[in-house]
Amino acid sequence: MIGLGRFGGHELSYGSDADVLFVHEPREGADEQEASRAAFAVANEMRRLLQLPTADPPLLIDADLRPEGKSGPLVRTLASYAAYYRRWSLVWESQALLRAEPVAGDPDLGARFIELIDPLRYPAEGLGDDAIREIRRLKARMESERLPRGADPTTHAKLGRGGLSDVEWTVQLLQMRHGWAEPGLRTTRTRRALAAAHAADLISTEDAQTLDEAWVLATRVRNGVMLVRGRPGDTFPSDSRELAAVGRYLGYGPGHVGEMLDDYRRTTRRARAVVERLFYDYED
Repeated sequence: MIGLGRFGGHELSYGSDADVLFVHEPREGADEQEASRAAFAVANEMRRLLQLPTADPPLLIDADLRPEGKSGPLVRTLASYAAYYRRWSLVWESQALLRAEPVAGDPDLGARFIELIDPLRYPAEGLGDDAIREIRRLKARMESERLPRGADPTTHAKLGRGGLSDVEWTVQLLQMRHGWAEPGLRTTRTRRALAAAHAADLISTEDAQTLDEAWVLATRVRNGVMLVRGRPGDTFPSDSRELAAVGRYLGYGPGHVGEMLDDYRRTTRRARAVVERLFYDYED
């Protein structure tokens, strides 16, 4: 099993699911179709067991980032991944692989999968201009299409201004552009990669601190919403009692909800200004 997203980045929050890829390799002399059926059965059974009702919340396994998405096979051999990535891999798939890390199974097979994908996620000499433009285009499209209708872009912790997506895409662009030359950037962890970019003089101290503060705050907001409401959420609750409870989780006393929202907007506004300079390359 290869972890992706927040799972691969060791950044799961209370409401997260687990993004994964399944890779297998038939034993020597084994029938490949039989091996594939066996691997598929193992993956499906594991997903079923993790979703059973228990005293703990279920852990949902999301394998939609696999090659060909939902229409592709749930489990592939290492050779099949190699063939796909060699012929069909797109820039967004290389970006998703930045957070790929073996989490269970045969350590040798996991290490060989990482060896396979490293040239994709840390391309030699960095990204070309076309790839950079494509990543920026995808991010801009996500901002315009995926933010829920009616959501306030200044307080949406995941997709809003200066939120998790803004910080993570900025850090990931630095990783793909400079990871081939800077070993510290070859990590699945957002904050560790941000610190490595600062150490390599790819981002100033002030900008790194601004992005880090916004990322931590947005993460804590999502955790607070989950703890208060009992279900995942990316925005501050509209109910006044729930909003006050999120405020208490974030360290604000009674009657300071407005201050909490002002602080959040100020922190993420500063982060968005950094994103527009570093990610979108806006001069002003």
